[in-house]
Amino acid sequence: MLEAYLARLPYLAAVALVGVGLGVLVGEPSRLKKVVGLNVFQTGVLLFFVAAAYRSGGRSPLVRDATRDAPSVNPLPHVLVLTAIVVGVSLTALALALVVRVRAEERGGGA
Repeated sequence: MLEAYLARLPYLAAVALVGVGLGVLVGEPSRLKKVVGLNVFQTGVLLFFVAAAYRSGGRSPLVRDATRDAPSVNPLPHVLVLTAIVVGVSLTALALALVVRVRAEERGGGA
């Protein structure tokens, strides 16, 4: 019974992170907190992809090992997650730069 709950723990954590991220995006007036909420939301989505792609006892499809009779792990979700991390970092940098620029414009001292 406990093993069934532990097997679903990454999915529950992903749902919790997505929920917290959406809550911050919708409920917070601060632009900086919205950027943080977007990052938390993205982390939840990435955790879901990693949890869905996990294979117990899986092996790399590039390494041939005749002694192991294990299923191969699909590399596509891992590549997509890596790409999403790079896009997320770029989006965060752009969003933070825009937050700084908008704040400077609101104070009347254009940068």
